[in-house]
Amino acid sequence: MNKLTALWASNAPWAPTGYGTQTAQVTTRMVADGHHVAVAANYGLEGTVSDWEGMTVYPKGLDPYSNEVVYPYWQEHSREFPDGKPIVFTLYDAWVFDHPRWDDMPVVCWVPIDHTPAPENVIQFLTKPNVRALAMSQFGAQQIRAQGLECDYIPHAIDTQVFKPSHNILTANGVKSGRQIMKAPKDAFVVGINNNNKGIAPVRKSFAEQLLAFSIFAADKPDAFLYLHTERHGGMGGIPFDPLIKAVGLRDDQFEFVNQYQYHKGIPSEYLAVIYSGMDVLLAPTLGEGFGITVIDAQSCGVPVIVSDFSAQPELVGHGWKVPGQPLWDVAQAAWFQTPSVSGIVDALNQAYEQRTGKPSMTARQFVVDNYDADKVYAQMWRPLLTDLAKD
Repeated sequence: MNKLTALWASNAPWAPTGYGTQTAQVTTRMVADGHHVAVAANYGLEGTVSDWEGMTVYPKGLDPYSNEVVYPYWQEHSREFPDGKPIVFTLYDAWVFDHPRWDDMPVVCWVPIDHTPAPENVIQFLTKPNVRALAMSQFGAQQIRAQGLECDYIPHAIDTQVFKPSHNILTANGVKSGRQIMKAPKDAFVVGINNNNKGIAPVRKSFAEQLLAFSIFAADKPDAFLYLHTERHGGMGGIPFDPLIKAVGLRDDQFEFVNQYQYHKGIPSEYLAVIYSGMDVLLAPTLGEGFGITVIDAQSCGVPVIVSDFSAQPELVGHGWKVPGQPLWDVAQAAWFQTPSVSGIVDALNQAYEQRTGKPSMTARQFVVDNYDADKVYAQMWRPLLTDLAKD
């Protein structure tokens, strides 16, 4: 037997999320290699079975994390393709997998680790005899191995032929540059934030620290401009931004949000690459990241980045700045995050401001091409793992 009959449990492959894009990248390449793949969507599809790129996509369940439907989906898919070795891949937080049926399937858990130590409820799942741990960051692999467990490592990846320095794109309103899309002044120093506004206990994306730091940085820089590529009003279980903007004293002419209607519909990657290319720096220091795909996206477009010097974030920097911080105890996971230093963010913004060239950073782009290109990561890391898994 040299092929897998694989159920991939994660976001739908068309979802414009980090997990959705990774699902699309890996599963399409698996299918091209002859594996039988179906997707169990815990986000992006409800009420019906769909088909995408030759793969069955099953809808989310009634459980918030679709725990109750993965096993029957796996059984159905395995019966349909008996010539492949049956297996389940997960791409989601492991602590949510609490259904007893998880014990009855062979599982490869591509797991995000954004705390230190790795949370106990994550380690408990990875310790199961039917589960093989697959870290998505070097930090995650270190945290798992520190608990005495073996694990493989494959990072997230991107299509570097899509995410590349891109000056403009044809829109419904004509050809637009990234700065025109962001409504940024032509000669502004553009700081971009692209993070999902979801969760308030804690606010893992550190929006308050980032906006406070930007307001301090921008106080004596009339050309500083902030673009926020996120949901504005807290409708996805995140924070309402308007009170925060008022609290840090930003004027209306100092910032702009992504078009909220377009953001809700989903913004294509080619469009996003043009937006990135209009930035001078991506601001992305958070409490912790299992990976942090926007940092790779931006650098592939030639944009330097500012991240927290914690979790997976520092290993992703080819051109940028790493912000120190202080430990933050996450009660829910009984492990540590790190709060980025406001003054550290201000210092990094000042350095980015002083060092801007107005041209794409080829250092940043080459770092991504060398380490996180989707074709390269699949050929060098995924294919050997899949071959090993498919052995009798």
